[in-house]
Amino acid sequence: MLRFLTAIMLLFSVAACSEFEDLDEAPQPMGRFLLGHNVVVVEDAEKGPLSREATDEEWKASVEAAIDERFSRYDGDKYFHIAIKVDGYALALPGIPLVASPKSVLVVTVSIWDDANGVKLNEEPKAFTVFERLSGETAISSGLTQSKEQQMENLSRNMARMIHNWMLENPDWFGDATLMDPETTSAGWPRPPVEVPEEITEPVEPVAEEPIPEA
Repeated sequence: MLRFLTAIMLLFSVAACSEFEDLDEAPQPMGRFLLGHNVVVVEDAEKGPLSREATDEEWKASVEAAIDERFSRYDGDKYFHIAIKVDGYALALPGIPLVASPKSVLVVTVSIWDDANGVKLNEEPKAFTVFERLSGETAISSGLTQSKEQQMENLSRNMARMIHNWMLENPDWFGDATLMDPETTSAGWPRPPVEVPEEITEPVEPVAEEPIPEA
């Protein structure tokens, strides 16, 4: 696979910086988009050299979670499906000499489907080569500072953001938001906060349900 081999050759280059703070804000409007099926296919994905082992099931769960986290924030009124095939990966190993400083990488192909019309919106699957987010933990090598699960989460979330940016570059795919019910908005909402409150509030007593009047 030429594309994946090219990605492996780039393992020792500096990964592009990418942050996830945008998840804490309402997403940019994307027409009438509402996430339908989140389809992730992983069948014997090619593993690069000097890589930790990850199962197909682990990659499927990681990619699905990242797509759901990013795209479930939209509340349009027209379903679109995101289909992703994991083609290859490399997860930097621990114990690699610092001079090598390998980077992790994920290679996927993506298609977007219009549910109502039953058509694929991009004629050919879109290929993405995804590097891990550059940080204090990955500047040397994530294999030395992160678990396999952290590496996979980092790559999956970077992948979801790259897909999102690509979709935003194609607004014609997702229809005119002015045709939606005025009480909804395709811009949606930020992801729910994940922090646990420091103070525990008093439990609220359940409200007794009133009997339903007879007809």
